[in-house]
Amino acid sequence: MDFFKALADPSRLAILCRLAVGSEPQTVTEVASCCPQNISVVSRHLASLRDAGIVRCTKEGREVRCEVAFDVVVRTLRDVADALEACCPPTPEQTCCSPNPTGDRP
Repeated sequence: MDFFKALADPSRLAILCRLAVGSEPQTVTEVASCCPQNISVVSRHLASLRDAGIVRCTKEGREVRCEVAFDVVVRTLRDVADALEACCPPTPEQTCCSPNPTGDRP
């Protein structure tokens, strides 16, 4: 539940996007440069994402570097998709790629 609660906040999503486009872990200060919030607020958001397993943070000297835990995010979303499909398999009308018998665009 913490996973989706952490993703429910627009500021945390913006922070996650910022981290996702980086090629390497970013410091809290680097992440905060994209956000209108104070660095302490960004730090609390990162803590929420870390506690939910979405972000990994490592301390390097006086700095904390954060990165997206892509393996956890992908596994969690895949598990949710599998659970939904198992309990509620899509009908041909619900699939985006199913042929439209009338030829009309949906």
